[in-house]
Amino acid sequence: MSSLDLSRVQFATTSIYHFLFVPLTIGLSFFVAILHTKWHRSGDPDHRRLVKFFGTLLVINIAVGVVTGLVQEFEFGMNWSAYSRFVGDVFGAPLAMEGLAAFFLESTFLGLWLFGWDRLPKRVHLACIWLVAIGTVLSAMFIMVANSWMQNPVGYEINQSTGRPELNDISALFTNPVFVWGFVHVLLASAVTGGLFVLGVSAWQLRRGRDVRMFHYSAKIAIVALVPAILGVMGVGSELGVIGAEFQPMKVAAAEAQWETCQPCAFSAFQTGGNSSEDEASHVIEIPNLLSVLATNSPDGEVLGLNELNAQYQQRYGAGDYIPNVFVQYWSMRVMAYMASLVALVVFIGAWLLFRRKLDTARWFLPVAMIATFTPYLMNAAGWILTETGRQPWIVQGLMLTEDGVSPPISALDVWISMSVFVLLYVILAIVCGSLLLRYARKGLPDPEADGDGHDPLPTLTY
Repeated sequence: MSSLDLSRVQFATTSIYHFLFVPLTIGLSFFVAILHTKWHRSGDPDHRRLVKFFGTLLVINIAVGVVTGLVQEFEFGMNWSAYSRFVGDVFGAPLAMEGLAAFFLESTFLGLWLFGWDRLPKRVHLACIWLVAIGTVLSAMFIMVANSWMQNPVGYEINQSTGRPELNDISALFTNPVFVWGFVHVLLASAVTGGLFVLGVSAWQLRRGRDVRMFHYSAKIAIVALVPAILGVMGVGSELGVIGAEFQPMKVAAAEAQWETCQPCAFSAFQTGGNSSEDEASHVIEIPNLLSVLATNSPDGEVLGLNELNAQYQQRYGAGDYIPNVFVQYWSMRVMAYMASLVALVVFIGAWLLFRRKLDTARWFLPVAMIATFTPYLMNAAGWILTETGRQPWIVQGLMLTEDGVSPPISALDVWISMSVFVLLYVILAIVCGSLLLRYARKGLPDPEADGDGHDPLPTLTY
C-alpha cells in the first residue's frame, strides 16, 4: 500500500473511532441537563442521584472522546499538509471558532459542573450543564461547517497568485444546504444514540429490580425523546438524498450501484454483484420508484448513472476515474438504513409498552433494549463512511483530488509506524473506556447515605 492509501486508512480509523463518542456526548449531555433541571425543580434527592449516575457516564465518554479528537488535528499537518495548505484560508475560520469558542465553553463549564456540587449556587450549577450541552452542539456545528464545505465548496474565490481558495462570504458556509441538512441529521442521530444508551442502561437496572422508580423515569424520558428523534433521522436522511443528488450525484448513484441513468428508478434492498459496469447485479430485491423518491422527491424522477456522470466529470476535470468504491457505498448506505429501521422498531415497541404500563415487567423487551444500545454506533459509522467515501476521489469536491492532498515527503513506513501506535493506543482506550462504562453503569445509583455530604463531586473514577 502506498503512503496515500495508508494515510487514508489511518485517518478513516481515527475519524470513525472518534465519531463513536461524539453523538453519545451530544445526546447524553442534554439528557443529563434535563435530569438536572428536574432535580433543580423538584428537590427530590433520588433525582440528584440519577443526575450523578448518568453524569459519571457522560464524563467517561467525554474524556476519551476529547483525546481521540486531538489526534486528528495532528494528522492534518503530518499526513495531509498539502491539503491543509490548500484549504487553510477557508478552514481556519470554522476550526478556530470550534477551538476557541465551542471547545473552551464545553470544557470550562464541564469542570465547573463537575466540581461545583454544593459549592456553586444551584441555578449557576444548573446553567453549567446546559452550557456544556450547548458547547457540544456548537462543536459539532463548526466541524460540520468545515466538512460540508469539502462536500459542496461555497463562499470562496480562488486567489490567482496562489491558486488556493480564500473565504469571501462566511455566511455562505452556514447556509450551505449540505451543512444545514447534515447538521440537523447529526443532532437527531445524537439524540437517538444518547436515548438508546439511556434506555439500555435503564433496562439493565430494571431487569435486576434496582431503583425501579427512578430507572423507569429515565427509560420513560429516553423513549419520549426517541420517538420524534428516530422519525426525524429517517425524514432528514431522505432529504439528504435529494441534497446529494443535486450537489454530489456521483455519491447517490454509487450508493445504489446505479451504472446507467434511469427514470423512474427502483431501490435495491439487496443485491450481489454490480460493483463495476461489467459486473452484472444478481439476486436483486427491488422496491419500485423508491430511488427516484429518495433522490428527487418524485416517484418519476431521473437519477443519473455512474457511467454518464463519469463521462461528464472527464469532460469537466480531465481524464480519470471519478467513481468511488461502489461496494463500500452500497453497503454502508444499507447498513445505515437497516439499522435505523431496527432502531425504529425497538423504539415503537418500547413506546407501546410504556403506554400500556408494561415496560418494567416486559422481561423479553428489556434484553432487546440493552442490545439495541449498540445499533446507533453501527448506524452512525456507516453514515459517516457513506458521506466521506462517496466524495472520492475528491478530498474537496471539484477542487482538489485526494491524491494531491497527502504530505509529499511522508513514506509508507512512517504511516505504518504511526498507525500501528494509534491502533494499539485506541484498543487500550476502548478496553479502559468500555470497562469504566460497564462498571459504573452496573453500580446503579449512588448510595443515598453517602450522597449529599455537602461537598461531593461525581464519584472518583477508579479502574
